[in-house]
Amino acid sequence: MNACGCAHDPATWVDRVQLSCVRQGFQLTPMRRRVLDIFGGSDAPLGAYAILDELSRRGGKQVAPPTVYRALDFFLDHGFIHRIESLNAFAPCEHLGHAHHGLLFICENCGRSEEIEDIKAMEAVAATAAEAGFRLRRVMIEAKGLCRKCALPDFVDAAPV
Repeated sequence: MNACGCAHDPATWVDRVQLSCVRQGFQLTPMRRRVLDIFGGSDAPLGAYAILDELSRRGGKQVAPPTVYRALDFFLDHGFIHRIESLNAFAPCEHLGHAHHGLLFICENCGRSEEIEDIKAMEAVAATAAEAGFRLRRVMIEAKGLCRKCALPDFVDAAPV
């Protein structure tokens, strides 16, 4: 559990991604490693330009946007991160190594996200899609609200929402 009581642990996530890359023969280039480290140091989803700014700050020189987008594409293509459409941001995938369908809960107060897999919810979505003649390829439902920590009564009273 992390600071907000959610399941994401950035340090172990980075290790799991690195191990997965080794096992699958994927190359973690120096840029990919730097982007991975930035995700590992963040509790909240990150936009491409936030990553770009951090890379530039750490390296002491400007980094070109296409470089960052290539690294993000690698992590997306291999299921290591999710794109959060509503925030135009990216978050680590907590369930490496299998189909990526689920729910993404996004805290409107602290910005953290939590990935949940719910078989019943996904079955309902799949059944509805099938009834409509729609063939699903990927499902990630985004829901916004307050995480466990931000939803605590004394925290809600003190925090702007």
